[in-house]
Amino acid sequence: MPYIQIGFNLNTSYGNNLNIHKDISNYNMRLSSLNNLFHDDKPPLSWSQRLAILKDIAYALCHLHTRASQVVLHQDIKASNVLLNGNLQGFLGGFRMARFHDHGFTVSAAVGTIGYMAFEQMQIGASTRTDVYAFGAFMLEVTCGRRPFDPEMPVEKRHLVKWVCECWRNGSLVDAIDTKLGGKFIPGEVEMVLKLGLLCTNTLPDSRPDMTHVVAYINSHQTLSDFSPDTPGIGDSTLVLI
Repeated sequence: MPYIQIGFNLNTSYGNNLNIHKDISNYNMRLSSLNNLFHDDKPPLSWSQRLAILKDIAYALCHLHTRASQVVLHQDIKASNVLLNGNLQGFLGGFRMARFHDHGFTVSAAVGTIGYMAFEQMQIGASTRTDVYAFGAFMLEVTCGRRPFDPEMPVEKRHLVKWVCECWRNGSLVDAIDTKLGGKFIPGEVEMVLKLGLLCTNTLPDSRPDMTHVVAYINSHQTLSDFSPDTPGIGDSTLVLI
């Protein structure tokens, strides 16, 4: 199990207590945002680098959800809130919207970023399931090299979740992958990540995996259950405006 470092310079490993260090300014100055490396005119991240970052953030979010007496809801998972050190190790940052809550309950306030928010957040509030939705959108973003919602895209490609699902339905899931990868990726890994991203963004909250299962899937410790692009809740567009 790798050492996990979560935003706020919140450092922990499994079996240790959760320690949050409030003074992080000097530490964060040594980190760069994934958003800067990923969307600016810089050398593209390789597939292995992207997958490693996804695993880092999956571990971090799983810890927030499961390893403390109270659940920590992040509520704003996205590329600009993922920080990288010089070795491209991923750190989960951007905790301004984070909230503690008891296991099994929701937070009533609807906060987040367009494209990463589950529809039910406007109705019943945030929960671990809405964090999973945001992580699913983030997985698709990292793999496809574009934001979950891009109004400058053609209408059929504007909503990333819907576009990836349509590519799968047409038997061309590879068409959704970031072209900057230049075909240099392991097809089975990319397919698994894209399908896991769609599963996490299922519009039916109870059909989303929890982060414990997401960590198992993304590390190939468990195999994804069979589902299709026509499975209820898969690939539905749920743009939330707040």
